[in-house]
Amino acid sequence: MRITALAGGVGGARFLRGLRSHLDGLGDGPHELTVIGNTGDDITLFGLRVCPDLDTLLYTLGGGVKESQGWGRAGETHVVQGELAAYGAQPQWFALGDRDFATHIARSQWLGQGRSLSEVTALLAQRWGLSEQGVRLLPMSDSPVETHVVIDRGDGETEAVHFQEWWVRHQAGVPAQRFVALGMDRAAAASGVLEAIRGADVVLLPPSNPVVSIGIILGVPGVRDALRGTAAPVVGVSPLIAGAPVRGHADACLAAIGVEASAQAVAGLYADFLDGWVVDPADAECRVKGARLAVHDGPLLMRDVASAAHIAGTALDLALSLRS
Repeated sequence: MRITALAGGVGGARFLRGLRSHLDGLGDGPHELTVIGNTGDDITLFGLRVCPDLDTLLYTLGGGVKESQGWGRAGETHVVQGELAAYGAQPQWFALGDRDFATHIARSQWLGQGRSLSEVTALLAQRWGLSEQGVRLLPMSDSPVETHVVIDRGDGETEAVHFQEWWVRHQAGVPAQRFVALGMDRAAAASGVLEAIRGADVVLLPPSNPVVSIGIILGVPGVRDALRGTAAPVVGVSPLIAGAPVRGHADACLAAIGVEASAQAVAGLYADFLDGWVVDPADAECRVKGARLAVHDGPLLMRDVASAAHIAGTALDLALSLRS
């Protein structure tokens, strides 16, 4: 099978790790998994290019993530960040670990040498052994795209802050008025992205944030058209359970774009190309026009690799039934 997935950070990474485990258990491989990662979260910190979602995918699929938080490196230390704080270097609200710094230094050096983000991501993926797993990680675009959030300053005026400041520093606690993907008007899909969607046997949408992860990928010119036109069934997994995010602040993001926080409403964001939708038993009454509903046989929570593999298996089975 050729499987293509659109993914954000923690939720997407854990789902895909579970998918790889499920595929290994089938014993009928090898299967090809192409992951199109969101780069709208990217930010430059201390002169280094940081790609949080790509790095979370690398670390999780490569077995080096800090499990307790779902991002960052296991066994991390923060000596460099502490020294930067001693110098008064800002910002300090985004903590980078010493091992993590190595990733950003290598990425920034290679980008500075003229390599594309796709080429750099492939080099980083070699270190984490993704190809040995049959996984190819592609950034959604080689052009810089940064999501900014328009918020109320509290004095009757608005200001735009980088998504990471809103998400990490403010914990999405300041109501967002809207999201702006800077650079999207000049962006193009990275090499291989559209082909991976068009040539897939199955396309999966993990339970990533529908607004600032999947939604940003869908904003890249050509991606949505490719999803509409692919012969592969497109199956998504709800990131909400009974109106509450599985993790993160998807409800705050949905509120900013005027969409109800429900599994049914999120499916509506994908209505022009969605063929199947997996929901928690709490959302069994959900109805998705034009798509087949599958109710997972237990909580839609990825507590560990086994539970994530079970959820991924439900999504894959639904996709295969739609193919046949």
